[in-house]
Amino acid sequence: MNPLLLLPLAVIFDLLLGDPPGWPHPVRAIGWCYARCDALADRRGWRNRLWGAVCVIAVAAGSAGLVWAACRLPFLGSLCALYFAVAGLALGSLLAEGRKAARFLIAGDIEAARTVVGGLVSRDVTELSAPDLWRALAESVAENANDGFVAPLFWLALTGPAGLWAYKAVSTADSMWGYRTVRYTDFGWFGARADDVLAWLPARLTAAAMWLAAGLLGLGRGVRLADIARDAAASASPNAGWPMAAAAWLCGGGMGGPSRYFGQLVEKPRLGPSVGVWDAQRYRLLSRLVLFTGCIVVVGTVSLRSILVLFV
Repeated sequence: MNPLLLLPLAVIFDLLLGDPPGWPHPVRAIGWCYARCDALADRRGWRNRLWGAVCVIAVAAGSAGLVWAACRLPFLGSLCALYFAVAGLALGSLLAEGRKAARFLIAGDIEAARTVVGGLVSRDVTELSAPDLWRALAESVAENANDGFVAPLFWLALTGPAGLWAYKAVSTADSMWGYRTVRYTDFGWFGARADDVLAWLPARLTAAAMWLAAGLLGLGRGVRLADIARDAAASASPNAGWPMAAAAWLCGGGMGGPSRYFGQLVEKPRLGPSVGVWDAQRYRLLSRLVLFTGCIVVVGTVSLRSILVLFV
């Protein structure tokens, strides 16, 4: 399928359908493969790190190869390309889950909100108060604006569905294994570093697109890209801090601070203004910002592809 048609169609179907419950999804197959790899891991020294790297490379290459072959099937190739493109994007499902969590928080159903937010974040949510849940939700939506949409769209535009799913395999490895725990510090090292490299440019493009979208929405007046870059540099992750810092500054709600992971209390760098608590109103601003950011990225990506087709 022509990329100039595939890209906007994939985004439209992603926003309309999200990830319908019960539908087959390639990430589940990738996760199953990684679970088998994890079970076979040798937890001793350099062998652990090497096995983790072998697993990520094998699953990413296998995913890309299978998608490449499916997209070249007679009569079904274009349909397969569209399916894999839509399945690789997660803006629709991200915003839908965010709306669900927000509804529970607004209704005062903290337990239900914890369940939904807990499905979006890796931190322990069992003792989080409503303001903490709003902050966790905002951080997840901001970070996943890149991880779940801009970065996959970037690799889809650059390399097609096969390259998109090579990236998704790496991203899934980072999601499952990218933790500084005894079990995963070595085993998940390669997946985490590979994800850092592949998402490096998209994360910065996400922050820049958020800044442009905020200008259209009248948000974040006086916020400079330098403010966002300064806070992003303080984050432990080379990429996650960019969309989070952008969202924090442009929506006026602070991010970071204490969070509990795997029983350990972690003090994260503060991002954004020193005042500004996340609530329903501020979260609505973030949802609009992320949606407009997605629109800007799609228009920019399709425009760039058009220029390349004409002149390259």
